[in-house]
Amino acid sequence: MTNDGPGAEQTGHIPRGADRWPLVAVAGVLAFVAMLDMNIVNVALADIAEGLQVSTATAQWAVLGYQLAVVALLLPVGRWLDGVALRSAVLTATCGFGLCSALAAAAPWMTWLIAVRLLQGAFGAALFVLMPVLALRSVRPELRGRAMSVPATLGPLGAVIGPAVGGMLLDRLGWRSVFLVKIPFCLLALAVVWRAMPRDGRLRVPDRRSVADALLVAAGAAIVLLALTLAPDGPAWLLLALAAVPPLWWWLRGPGGRPVAGALRTAGLFRAHGAVLTLAAGFAAMHYVVALHLQRDNGVSATTTGLTVLAFPLGMAVAGPLGGRLADLPRAPGSAPAGGTPIGARPVAVTGAALTAAGLLLLLPLGDGWAPLDVAWRLTLAGVGLGLNGGPTQALVMGAAPPDRIATVGATVQLARSLGFTLGPALATAAWGLTGPHEGVRAALALAAIAACLSVPLLAPPRSRPASVPEKTTDAASSAHD
Repeated sequence: MTNDGPGAEQTGHIPRGADRWPLVAVAGVLAFVAMLDMNIVNVALADIAEGLQVSTATAQWAVLGYQLAVVALLLPVGRWLDGVALRSAVLTATCGFGLCSALAAAAPWMTWLIAVRLLQGAFGAALFVLMPVLALRSVRPELRGRAMSVPATLGPLGAVIGPAVGGMLLDRLGWRSVFLVKIPFCLLALAVVWRAMPRDGRLRVPDRRSVADALLVAAGAAIVLLALTLAPDGPAWLLLALAAVPPLWWWLRGPGGRPVAGALRTAGLFRAHGAVLTLAAGFAAMHYVVALHLQRDNGVSATTTGLTVLAFPLGMAVAGPLGGRLADLPRAPGSAPAGGTPIGARPVAVTGAALTAAGLLLLLPLGDGWAPLDVAWRLTLAGVGLGLNGGPTQALVMGAAPPDRIATVGATVQLARSLGFTLGPALATAAWGLTGPHEGVRAALALAAIAACLSVPLLAPPRSRPASVPEKTTDAASSAHD
């Protein structure tokens, strides 16, 4: 990494021994915090409603406000961050996110809290974009899989353990603590970035075109998010998502959307993004259905349910670092040029997706009465698969991004994952409601398993390849076809 500005800091130009693993750790911490915020506030909604004397429906905007801003601003923020200084962007986003956490904890009324959460979602969108970029640019290309496995593993872990952490804080310290818990992580990240990253310039203010693009995407994203939020009350609400087509189409055909579509088309990454979305939807649907069915239909205690569901993140935490190492592992001598080349992110990502799909499929033969141990080992298998998949998939996508569109591609990946996390429970609830109380669980789990299964062929190598490949290739191109 140099001090010549953001354009000079490209992947593949880091000297041997100059890898900055503390910055990779920061990317993981920020991924954990940003995803934790997606779920930890859910458990405090009733207490927030009581404390601020509003209805539960109004209090729900403490969650929806954050999610709406994140989903709406990911793509515009990604386009903007392609041309700004990385260190300044990380410091600003982290500082803003932490400050909003403090302001949310101090909220005297609901309007204050909603406004702060919308602002925090804007900073959260920047963090989501910056995490993979920071990890990618902190190590040499041959260590990309290991670096990417850190935020790719810690992010979903934050999403999974958010409700458990929120419940413990709520019981002991009250609802304001679910906002304050993120501040120490932000301070730690600020200290490391301030010390480990060289100065690289100041941020530039977004121009009018960027603001207009943000408004168009925000309108479309707000409609989609509203449709998914209302879908549990009736599947017909999903039709509302059609109203998002005009603003999103207008944005896509304009100067803001064309570079995004061009980057994905040039790098051939539409299939990988589809895999990220379907795998996230399958994981989120499974997590929702299993926890609800164990407690409501099987009479399992909340503690036992929590321990059972914990099998998934434990499997993921164990397999996450392994997935990155396997993606970076050199081939045996004789099968590759001197010095060896990485096995490649794609085979490891496909294997992980297949294991996750297998774990979800194995839930289907279970009858109405679930034994926690029977569920736990299946969740462990699915968690191992997602752990193996996360880092290599992120490395595959980011490594294939055009050098001047890394932040844009990082934003599209995070958008696909966020939509999957939101879409999964909504579709599972709709399937449950349409098939009735007896077959609802099986139908919802079948939907989750099908979504996970779809990710396997989407990640598999394309059947047709170019007839000739230029002699001189970039790191990005080689990663796209590994």
